Amino acid sequence: MNWNKNNNDNNPWGSGGNNNNPWGGGGSNNIMDFEESIKKARDRFGKFKIGGPRNISILIFVALLLWLATGFYRVEPDEQGVELLFGKWNNQTTQPGLHYFFPTPIGQTITPKVEVIRKINIGFRSAGDIGFSSNTNAERKVIEESLMLTGDQNIADVAFTVLYRIKDAGNFLFKLRNPELTVKDMAESVVREVVGQRDLQFLLTEGRQEVEQVVRNGLQDVLDSYESGVLIQSVQLQSVEPPAQVIDAFDEVQRARQDKERLVNEANSYLNRIVPNARGEAAKLVEGARAYKEQVVKQAEGVAQNFVDVYNSYKDNKEVTRRRIYLETLREVLEGENKIILDDAGGQGVVPYLPLNELKKGSNN
Repeated sequence: MNWNKNNNDNNPWGSGGNNNNPWGGGGSNNIMDFEESIKKARDRFGKFKIGGPRNISILIFVALLLWLATGFYRVEPDEQGVELLFGKWNNQTTQPGLHYFFPTPIGQTITPKVEVIRKINIGFRSAGDIGFSSNTNAERKVIEESLMLTGDQNIADVAFTVLYRIKDAGNFLFKLRNPELTVKDMAESVVREVVGQRDLQFLLTEGRQEVEQVVRNGLQDVLDSYESGVLIQSVQLQSVEPPAQVIDAFDEVQRARQDKERLVNEANSYLNRIVPNARGEAAKLVEGARAYKEQVVKQAEGVAQNFVDVYNSYKDNKEVTRRRIYLETLREVLEGENKIILDDAGGQGVVPYLPLNELKKGSNN
């Protein structure tokens, strides 16, 4: 709106007196300066025309820069980036950090959490599981999952948990239609294979850790062959037991097996106690027999050698040897006991029945 300085009736501040001027003194000169400023601003603004070719190019360029700037995205440390070009995965998975990709609608980025540990229960359900229900169909489905045939033709009720996380977000999202169902089915298949190669008693006792490790490695190999992008953290056996229908009979068999083991242990203990003693006695007898054998042999060899020596001496000097043997024989016969020798006269002067031995003992005293 223009104000005419010559028309006081159109002046919004009334007549040109200083009392009606809101800027104080100056009167009409100040009004002229203000109007001049507004006019210059209007002229300058009128020179910029949006419809001009140059201005449209500038606007398009600025809009293009702003659109391209929306292509920057950040991947957090617990995430992986998946880039989609016109809705199709470009087989690239980006790691944590700042990245750039074509902005929408040409490109799109997805950053799923990959460090979150996911859990799948097989053979049983908990309140936090998907599809948990207490109806009959759900319970029957759990029983079908858990019943497995062992290597010794027994039935085992096996319940276990699989813990896994995302290893490659792109493969996890686009190579499998339903990753969780795939992991579940493959885990059940691998566990059935491993259980089918082992006896029930082994599974119930010392085989748990071995089965967990074998299942984990086998399941990881299968999922890698599918390019699933899944990393198995662990496989945990929750329970391994006979089916509920035969649990009483199985317990009876277990008690019988325990009684058998107890009796076998007692027999082994008795065996370990008796056999060493018997072996010791046998060794003692053998050693005694050997010693006796050596003694008899040595004595026989000594006697034989003595006979040979006597014979050789006899051949060299028969008379001397005969006399020596005669004297040695007499010495052996006569020594050691009290004897009375009578002359050739037949013992004349000797009183018959006289206890000569007693008389000799008395004379010696």
